[in-house]
Amino acid sequence: MATASLIADSTQIAQGAEAVSDPPSRNTTRKVYKAYIHTSFDSDAKVPILLKHRFKKQYRHPSLDANLTRARVAGEARALLRCLRSGVSVPGIRMVDATEGVLGVEWIEGKSVRMLLGGGAEGEEEQVSDSEEFFDDTTDAGGESVSHVDPLDEYQVTIDEIMGLIGSEIAKMHKADIIHGDLTTSNMIIRHPFAAKGPSPTKLVLIDFGLAYTSTLVEDKAVDLYVLERAFASTHPDSEPMLFAVLEAYKKGMYKDWTTVERRLQDVRLRGRKRSMVG
Repeated sequence: MATASLIADSTQIAQGAEAVSDPPSRNTTRKVYKAYIHTSFDSDAKVPILLKHRFKKQYRHPSLDANLTRARVAGEARALLRCLRSGVSVPGIRMVDATEGVLGVEWIEGKSVRMLLGGGAEGEEEQVSDSEEFFDDTTDAGGESVSHVDPLDEYQVTIDEIMGLIGSEIAKMHKADIIHGDLTTSNMIIRHPFAAKGPSPTKLVLIDFGLAYTSTLVEDKAVDLYVLERAFASTHPDSEPMLFAVLEAYKKGMYKDWTTVERRLQDVRLRGRKRSMVG
């Protein structure tokens, strides 16, 4: 199916994590859709996918806009592919059309860690993240509402388990030299038990690699962790024990590399505090 017709047949569910406004502002860079595609093994069956469309920006020169769009879509796809090859739990890639600015990935049925932990909004209230609208599910397998069920009980997971999964997946990602660039609890999804498949389904999925890049620098990995720490501090009250559990799992996953990352993380924290003090 052509990309244009696929988008036309899709349902728009969000407009950009970067900014949302009506009418769209110059900072709004993408639209997100839920689409359905035929499976390769059954021509009559369709499966849901998530489409991220980086549409044309009229305020940019056409050539510059086209080059930037291709680079960003291709870059996100490469980061996801590298994560998949390294065993990091991320959405599978379903289609890439860099020329049209479209990336299609696996649809994940679940809730964001932010919502499971009862956190407030990260950043501005109107901002939408890749988990808030199109990955979160509020119905059970039979289509019945489950809004009155405790989310942690419904998802058969504990807070300690979630923290361990976060640290473990980030460690695998950093071992693969992928820097996420936007590590928040909104960009982590816990799969709903009814949607999980296989004897040992991965419960936590890292999403939204639009700002991801490849780097071997310890500094970049430390900054990635610092971004997560700040997200926890601003979104989840009394998050110190949770962060400690995340870093303990991260430490185990990084093995001998943890010492250098920990040392640099302390430096990054110090610089962050100094910037906060001077405004």
